[in-house]
Amino acid sequence: MLNGRDGSPTPRLRLRQVSTDIKVVARPVSLSAELSQLFVDIPRSDCVKIVFAARTANFRARQTIFLAGNPINEILLLTEGSVKITQLGEDGSAVILRLEGPGGVIGSLGLVERAEHCSMAQAILPCKALIWSVPAFAGLSERFPLLKRNMMRIVSQRLRVLEGRFREISTKKVAPRLARELVRLLPQVGRRVHNVLEINLSREELAQMTATTLYTVSRLLTSWERQGIVSLRPQTVAVQNLLCLLAISELR
Repeated sequence: MLNGRDGSPTPRLRLRQVSTDIKVVARPVSLSAELSQLFVDIPRSDCVKIVFAARTANFRARQTIFLAGNPINEILLLTEGSVKITQLGEDGSAVILRLEGPGGVIGSLGLVERAEHCSMAQAILPCKALIWSVPAFAGLSERFPLLKRNMMRIVSQRLRVLEGRFREISTKKVAPRLARELVRLLPQVGRRVHNVLEINLSREELAQMTATTLYTVSRLLTSWERQGIVSLRPQTVAVQNLLCLLAISELR
């Protein structure tokens, strides 16, 4: 997926162009990744060692990070931006499994040798990520047992979220499903712009996340915009009235 590694030391942070799309940075951008679930309970001194074992990369908006079927060679930890994880059905239709914001882990956490990605990852916004090779990350997991424990916790949480979404699709109507998905996305990928929380997703992407049609999502969002609950722009939903959205999410 990523090429052009440069292991030589550099005295200061510099960017080196390695392709038309990706820039690799010689050292990690910051230690803000410590706030990720990946580093829960790990002493700060150990977090520093783990982070500085990584390299960093920048991804432009809508850039594909990896495709289903690509070999799993690297583990990515998002430090800026947001990424969607998508699977395609046999008929070519897409379903968004989840979104990852800063602190989210992109890719497989199983660290299985010669495994392949079963989904596609695409940047929604311009992104920065810390990147470890699978062998390097496996070595760090053995050296720092809390890192391995946290990986398993993240996998478990992903499964719980998928189970909850499946239950909602089976038992709830579209309006509360869509409202609940927007509420769930706010702390993950929401951005505060002029005192309003925005989610950078298209209506088609929201339809893919809630197992419904583009027409239904457009109809509901337009109705909510007339009521002052949300405001709409291309590729963006801004939440104007969170309490009303929460009330809709609780409907059956």
